[in-house]
Amino acid sequence: MEQGGAREEVRPPYGGGAAVPASAIRVPEQARGEHTHGEDPHEAPRAQVRRHSVRGQILEALRAALVDGELVPGQVYSAPVLGARFGVSATPVREAMQRLATEGAVEVVPNRGFRVAERGPRELAELAEVRALIEVPVMLRLARTVPPARWCALRPLADATVAAAAVGDRASYADADRAFHGAVLALAGNHSLVAVADDLHRRSQWPLVDNPVTRRADLLADASEHTALLDALIAQDVAVVQSLVREHFAGADG
Repeated sequence: MEQGGAREEVRPPYGGGAAVPASAIRVPEQARGEHTHGEDPHEAPRAQVRRHSVRGQILEALRAALVDGELVPGQVYSAPVLGARFGVSATPVREAMQRLATEGAVEVVPNRGFRVAERGPRELAELAEVRALIEVPVMLRLARTVPPARWCALRPLADATVAAAAVGDRASYADADRAFHGAVLALAGNHSLVAVADDLHRRSQWPLVDNPVTRRADLLADASEHTALLDALIAQDVAVVQSLVREHFAGADG
């Protein structure tokens, strides 16, 4: 989040609603200027790779803006307007938004664009309950079977959540949080489990309509639970692991 000074803003394309900070739609320089028309047909594979790269970068930028609360729940966004801000055509923006629609983050509004989903505490609590049903038994089983050395290898991932929380970087924290949980679950050797859990986890990180921004203090508390959990796993203290994971998911719905 920028501090001090004037902030450039992107006004909602169809009137009404809150303005969205320009940082919500910022992508790396290499993604700018993506246009595929008029190119040599022999260059098509290269252009296709570049197009997918641009779409992926825009998708990640939109996800970050969503977590940061800069894409406002209930607000409609136009692909052409966002594309103009990205410096690309509307096509990769629309493709990225379609991906977010399949994930449930936005919904298609015919002839207008995409509306950011509006979620309440009940949906967040339901997600936390489902995640706990999936992840808690797996973590407890792993706590009994995985040797300490393999848990020690996850220390950088736990530290990354602490570092992101310390500076209040919500988007980076969301990525680090999912990376830590994903690495823990990956030790079970079940790729489908990891994919399903990651999808639920990502959905749980979207902002609530009445509380769009996660407080820095909450990020720090969540990160400290990762560190404590890893310490207990390394110590092979199953009782403490059980207490921590249940508390972790109980706190995820609030």
